[in-house]
Amino acid sequence: MVGRSRAGRWAFRLAAGLSLASAEPASARISALPLDTHRIAAERFGNDGNWYVDNIPFWDSSDPRLDEVYYYRWKIVRAHQRDLGPKGFITTEFLDDVGWQREPYASLNDATGFHLYEARWLRDRRYADDYINYLYEDGGNDRHFSEAIADAVWARYLVDGDRAAAIRHLSAMRHLYGAWDDHFDFSKGLYWIEPLLDATEYTISSIDASGGKDGFTGGQSFRPSINSYMAANARAIAAIAALAGDGAVAADYEARSEALRRPMLAALWSPSLGHFVDRFKVDNAFVHYWAPIRGRELVGYLPWTFGLVSGSDYRDAWAHLLDRRELAGAAGLRTVEPSYPFYMRQFRYDKATGRPECQWNGPAWPFQTTQVLQGLANYLRQDRHGRVASADDWFRLFRQYAALHYQDGRLDLEEDYDPDTGRPIVGLERSHHYFHSGFDDLLITTVAGLVPQSGNKLVVDPLVPSAGSGRLRWFALQNLPYKGRLVSIVWDQDGRHYQRGAGLRVWLDGRPVARRGELGRLEVGIMPRPLPAIARPVDLAVQLVRNAYPLPSASSNAAPEALHDAVDGRIWFFPELANGWTSAANGQEQWYALELGREQRIGSAALAFFANGGIVAPDEVRLERWAAGQWVAVATARTVLANGITQLRFSPVRTNKVRLVMAKPIGKPVRLVELKLFD
Repeated sequence: MVGRSRAGRWAFRLAAGLSLASAEPASARISALPLDTHRIAAERFGNDGNWYVDNIPFWDSSDPRLDEVYYYRWKIVRAHQRDLGPKGFITTEFLDDVGWQREPYASLNDATGFHLYEARWLRDRRYADDYINYLYEDGGNDRHFSEAIADAVWARYLVDGDRAAAIRHLSAMRHLYGAWDDHFDFSKGLYWIEPLLDATEYTISSIDASGGKDGFTGGQSFRPSINSYMAANARAIAAIAALAGDGAVAADYEARSEALRRPMLAALWSPSLGHFVDRFKVDNAFVHYWAPIRGRELVGYLPWTFGLVSGSDYRDAWAHLLDRRELAGAAGLRTVEPSYPFYMRQFRYDKATGRPECQWNGPAWPFQTTQVLQGLANYLRQDRHGRVASADDWFRLFRQYAALHYQDGRLDLEEDYDPDTGRPIVGLERSHHYFHSGFDDLLITTVAGLVPQSGNKLVVDPLVPSAGSGRLRWFALQNLPYKGRLVSIVWDQDGRHYQRGAGLRVWLDGRPVARRGELGRLEVGIMPRPLPAIARPVDLAVQLVRNAYPLPSASSNAAPEALHDAVDGRIWFFPELANGWTSAANGQEQWYALELGREQRIGSAALAFFANGGIVAPDEVRLERWAAGQWVAVATARTVLANGITQLRFSPVRTNKVRLVMAKPIGKPVRLVELKLFD
């Protein structure tokens, strides 16, 4: 190190990936983290704040809208956790049931990748771990739709470093990968799919294959989507196999990924359109096998989403994303360009309401917007100073995406939007707080800039503008779980906001380890720590199959669906979509009972109540058990939380029936969102 300047020594340590704690002068070692997480949780989540304090990384910035959407998106993650009892937790796409879900679990595999990318940042690893077990052990990955689930499992490993969890399902991953041979054209070396089973009905290929008459089904084609998913899955399986010490399988799947990547880039690139496009698998009176589709679609960016394009290759495609005449709508990214003859033509309506149904012929979809923003971030990390797009463009589009979460100032993410007005198109009851997209993962990995790595290092590289009116003057991401450690990232342009010094700073387990004066890359050596065992208490009250045990009954409102909703394993407090059993308004007491089917040991209960205007939480609750022919009190709570969780703990008892008695104001109904029982 002799002869190096102080700045040179600092740069050397960054390049070497060493911890920089000792490089900070003593006067700059401000160890106190800037965010009061309990205060923020109380402000953002009210009585449900404890769940978030225990689970999420907290965020603050100079952009209040980003802050609001960030915390709202964690509410979506929380609301979509469904407890299946002995099978643990899964994540749903729709809050309530839809006709095409996997019964009786309400799961759909098309949104799973987004779910796992978001949930990998929760401190309680059970939510992701249970879900992955369900996908590979219980048939949750049923190939109902195309998917990149193996890729998401690997992405989760990059964050938590849990080797055992990553390799646990390697054989099932390989089996499912092979099952997709039924969608593989061996003569072309590419996968094909019907757009409907790509979760993207009414695309150019399906509409044109119908002669412009429909497009809900049909239009089988070789698409950038399924081929990117399968190449990413193969690459993930290779990495997981290497982690398991199986070099032969790792080499095989790495070769499969590359053997798919090359023909995909070569065959699906359209020189005339300067974009990746579909080629038809179907051959009929309207379209012909191997012919390319006639327009650009947002799906053409998916090779970048999964890191399958190198450097500046094909970079001119990004110009179409920024052109208002092409894919750039005033309020959102268009899935198809306006030049397409059937752009935004509404073909399909909901039979019950007459409202428009889902289509991909122009509307802005959070689903694909997330994928494209990830793809653009990947491109910019390789070609940061490219002439086609910039970090300013990425951040502007991210803010545009954040704005789609609002409806007249109220946060409620729906399925799709008019790209020019930002108004929801579908707007059906099922659409409220829809979870088929990502947001918080993008903010964590791109705005705050934590880029997960497979080795023992921490890379922070925020991809946001550092100057101009669109910049973030400050931001803080606090207590982010990473390889058994807690990472905090703070940017304060002039040091005045957080009073922790100017520039970009990184903390590890509450200790400052790196800093630089401007936004840019920081690399820190990190020693992973052992992960705590995942606690898996089993909810004994969950009723997955209606009319099966446990059987609910109540003092009023005996509608079967209402009774089921209070023990269906779902908890949310959004007012737009009712959830739970709602009592009658009369009387001072109401009760809700469960017949368990057999005698079971119970030692605690968790109660969730909704309150909003006319619906109130009980003044007091009493849990009772059936014993010797009568109801006997087990536990009482005289403080009951509205829109939060009330815990009851008591000496364990054995019983085959329980009853929850609720004291309430006369003339006011109560709504029991969920009753949970535990050993």
